[in-house]
Amino acid sequence: MHEMALAESVLDLVENAARADGARRITCIRLEIGALASVVPEALRFCFDAVVRGSLADGARLEIVETPGSAWCFRCAATVPIASLADACPRCAGAQLAPSGGSAMRVMDIEVD
Repeated sequence: MHEMALAESVLDLVENAARADGARRITCIRLEIGALASVVPEALRFCFDAVVRGSLADGARLEIVETPGSAWCFRCAATVPIASLADACPRCAGAQLAPSGGSAMRVMDIEVD
C-alpha cells in the first residue's frame, strides 16, 4: 500500500512548512487528488490517521478534494473525461489517449495555530 508512504510524505511536507512559519499545531490539511493519481482516498485517510500521532498534525482534519480525470484522444482530437487510465474514449471508443488532467496529488493548503 503506497498510501502509507504518501501519508508520511505529506506529513513531512506540512510539518516543515508549519515549523518554518512558527506554528505550534496543524489543524487542517487540504489535499487535491486526481481520479487518475492511483491513490485510494479512504486508504490515504486511514494511513494519515496512523502517521500523524504525536506530530504537529495530531488531530488535524484531512480534507480531500477529488478532481476528475481527462485525456486527449488522438483519434477524435478532443479532450474527454475518463475515470481510469484503462478507459477508452467516450466519444469515439478510441484507445489512444494521453492523460491531460486529474493525475496529480498536491497539498492545496494547511491551517495552523
